[in-house]
Amino acid sequence: MGTGGLPLRTGQAGVSLPARVTPKSACDSVDGVVRTARGSALKVRVRAAADRGKANAAVEELVARWLGLARMRVRIAQGGKSRVKILEIEGEPDELEALISRRVAALC
Repeated sequence: MGTGGLPLRTGQAGVSLPARVTPKSACDSVDGVVRTARGSALKVRVRAAADRGKANAAVEELVARWLGLARMRVRIAQGGKSRVKILEIEGEPDELEALISRRVAALC
């Protein structure tokens, strides 16, 4: 699994990956891979507060920008009110896995 330990799940429409989100941070950033009680997750920090979905929207936008994808291809599928979320990323699964692997490797 060349995704820095991230447990990607592939499906017909793309991939799902876990993210550990910290709202109300000093900056918007993707900071690598962290361990959670549920396993490894992408570490994401956003400035937006967890108020009426603002942080969730910021996470979707940030991850899309980090991957170089259109905003509409990334959505929170699970964990809308939790710090650990499951992101669904739409696209060809093999290409997305390779893209995510490259971007995670660039963080190290």
